[in-house]
Amino acid sequence: MKSPSEAAAVPLTRSLSNGTFCPQSQRKFVLVAAILASALGFIDGSILAIAMPAMRVDLGASLAEVQWISDAYALTLSALILAGGAAGDRFGLRRAFVAGIALFIVASLACAVAPNALVLIAFRAIQGLGAAIMVPGSLAIIAKAYPKKERGRAIGIWAAASALTTALGPVLGGFVLSAFGGGIWRAIFAVNLPLGLISIYLLLAKIPADAPTEKRSLDLGGAALATLAFGALAYGLTSMSAEGSGLMSGPSIAAGAVLLIIFIVFELRQREPMIDLKLFRIGAFAGANLATFFLYFALSANLFYLPMLLIAGWGLSTKEVGFIFLPLSASIALLSGLVGQWSDRIGPRFPIASGCLVVAIAFAGLALLTHAGMHNFWTGIFPLMAVMGLGMALVVSPLSTAVMTAVEDKDTGAASGINNAVSRIGGLIAVAAMGSLAAWVYSTMLDTSARPGIPGFGEPALAGLAPDLDATRLAASDAAFAAVSTVTAVLCLLAAIIAWATVSGQKLPWSRAEEEQST
Repeated sequence: MKSPSEAAAVPLTRSLSNGTFCPQSQRKFVLVAAILASALGFIDGSILAIAMPAMRVDLGASLAEVQWISDAYALTLSALILAGGAAGDRFGLRRAFVAGIALFIVASLACAVAPNALVLIAFRAIQGLGAAIMVPGSLAIIAKAYPKKERGRAIGIWAAASALTTALGPVLGGFVLSAFGGGIWRAIFAVNLPLGLISIYLLLAKIPADAPTEKRSLDLGGAALATLAFGALAYGLTSMSAEGSGLMSGPSIAAGAVLLIIFIVFELRQREPMIDLKLFRIGAFAGANLATFFLYFALSANLFYLPMLLIAGWGLSTKEVGFIFLPLSASIALLSGLVGQWSDRIGPRFPIASGCLVVAIAFAGLALLTHAGMHNFWTGIFPLMAVMGLGMALVVSPLSTAVMTAVEDKDTGAASGINNAVSRIGGLIAVAAMGSLAAWVYSTMLDTSARPGIPGFGEPALAGLAPDLDATRLAASDAAFAAVSTVTAVLCLLAAIIAWATVSGQKLPWSRAEEEQST
């Protein structure tokens, strides 16, 4: 029996002649490693929203600290993901991918033993740095390992498996949290260790090293400026919900805006910028990304704050609440292929605009349901989440198509990376801004300043709280989330209008089936 290195050495030349670095017999290991690495980020992110109330009680975290537990990760991931993708080109995809996974799992273990919220926030930022290298590497290494005629099928398997882990993660996590208590949230981070180690083993022992494709600049200056700019904006927006630090919100937001302008000027002067801002001169590209920002802002805000309302406000179990993520992932997994073919025939404009409109209707329904105080999960919340999942399924594939077809072929990689970063920046700003809105509505309605000791928005009720005060707390929680859902419904409506006005309504020159035959 040949060793992994010997097995790789024999067919490597033939593999390279087919345009890949990986022999056919070893490509399955690339796919498994990429699926496992993707599962790290997807499971970690989706279960975390379910576990937030338990983490808050266990760590004694404020709403602002809870926002930063999410935003610290989102900040480094969104600001550095383009530089992380360039690292694969410069140092080799396998090497960069392994480094990203290793950093991610080391930071995950540190998160699992964090003694307080501030330490957890710090290691979540490091986790995001690892994800910024790992996330683009998972798809890029599949594309580099498989020849064109096999690439579509491999990416389809990867996407389906990723959707499955995203769907089942919160459901299984909810059952575990219900069965073993709130302290088990630390296992969410610890489970990353075996998954990450298996992925690293497959990459190092079963897959040959790939050569760097080009000596690209990593644009570390641009990455640093982007991190500072979005960090200042997020801090300013988050500080509005933090008692005693609201005075810092204005200066922080102003500083973030100034740094964002400096970042734009810096990128325009770079020979190899992290973000090619000239692409935004293309109307269809700019419109698709603006629609992306509004849509993913809305999606992230609702998926982050809805579990807080249901668990801490309504008193539902994590076992039940875990199911709210299922319709989204299942719809995307089951319908994206069909919607993609439909989009190719009629153009991406109608699917994107109609999908954004459907999502807007779902979020408006959530706003009406919670504003009316109708605490119906299976007959109210869950069906609306299914409607939202249908809308997102209509959007995801056509939106990628719209972004890619708006630019020249040579710019499709950059366009896809920018769109990915825009969606994550939307989520970062959403958690910060909508948390402050929810906190303001909640505190105004409940008058928490005159009632010290009253739990804040998203914080479980205290034992022995007077029934009338608990009823007021519940009504204030409903009103706070209704405000979030109302704003996000409006943003989804704006996304639909922008998509209709800017995205092409023409069908592609050839269908996906014809493209597969031609390759």
